[in-house]
Amino acid sequence: MLADPMDRTTALTWSWLNILNAKRLEPLLRVYGDLTKALEQLDEPLLKELGCRDDTVYATLNRLEEFDPEAYEQELKKRGLSFITIDDPEFPQQLREIPDAPVFLYWRGDLAILEQPCLALVGTREMSDYGRRVTESFVPEFIRAGMVTVSGLALGIDATVARETLSSSGKTVAVLGHGLAKIYPTENARLAEEIVSGGGLILSEFPLDVKPGKFTFPARNRIIAGLSLGTVVLEAPLGSGALITADLALDYGREVFVVPGPIFDPNYAGCHQILGKGHAKLVSSAADILSELGVVVPEHAPSSYDPRSAAEETLLRVLTTMPQTADDLTERAGLSASVIASSLTMMELAGAVKQVENGQWVRR
Repeated sequence: MLADPMDRTTALTWSWLNILNAKRLEPLLRVYGDLTKALEQLDEPLLKELGCRDDTVYATLNRLEEFDPEAYEQELKKRGLSFITIDDPEFPQQLREIPDAPVFLYWRGDLAILEQPCLALVGTREMSDYGRRVTESFVPEFIRAGMVTVSGLALGIDATVARETLSSSGKTVAVLGHGLAKIYPTENARLAEEIVSGGGLILSEFPLDVKPGKFTFPARNRIIAGLSLGTVVLEAPLGSGALITADLALDYGREVFVVPGPIFDPNYAGCHQILGKGHAKLVSSAADILSELGVVVPEHAPSSYDPRSAAEETLLRVLTTMPQTADDLTERAGLSASVIASSLTMMELAGAVKQVENGQWVRR
């Protein structure tokens, strides 16, 4: 955790250097107390102590020398981008819990949608007609169940997930494996704009000028897995990046679901490999996944209930189709147990919320 989250210039500088991860953060804080003091001591020996290779050391020192925080702030402002650190209260809680969480995030859109239950939907860029049919079948059901979809904005499955989410009036998150100065692939630049204008979110841990590369996409995949309650592999050949995301989700203790395909289709060889190892649950419908996650699917369209107090308004924001106990709601809403109890009772009588098994609550 950052010891001095209010020092924005320090945070932006470390982010620009693009070398700080959770593993390196801890020893820096232990030795120097905060990142400002660590930055003042940054030199070749310290970078080598952090495990940086020679080429990274020299590149980092060059980037430090050339960095202009005021100009960088202006560039972020011009592009409508926001920047947060792992210690900011807005930092996504699901992502904060993974051991290799990013220290910094850049984003555009509505970060608050990450408070809703998120589901990663991943697959190959070389999408088949079968994979498209599966994606177009699953996504609307997830949206109806109040889920937020998460993908990587690549061609193929990723782009189809985003488009189908938007056409179903849902919210989607695109996590990018590069800086947000330019959208890659360029074919999806317009889609990125549609995601934001549709109430969704584009997100990256990388400073603006970082281009996509062989290391940035696996790093991106851990964020996709980390944001999500579970990961669904819709179509994946052997060696697919979707399998990396699935493995990471398993490492984080999250659910992994896999759609099977024809046994002779190489586009599903990766899916069958995961299933053969017993590492994931075979699914043939969105309902299979929602049931495993414990989502309570609304019988009707979401309620248009008008909250009658600030407490009810807060509860409506934190309630989802994922059952939560009163204690969960107390923690997330920041309200007293007595206020939670009385508000839930009144909202239940009005038909805005529903109590399900084990004393848990969902929004109707």
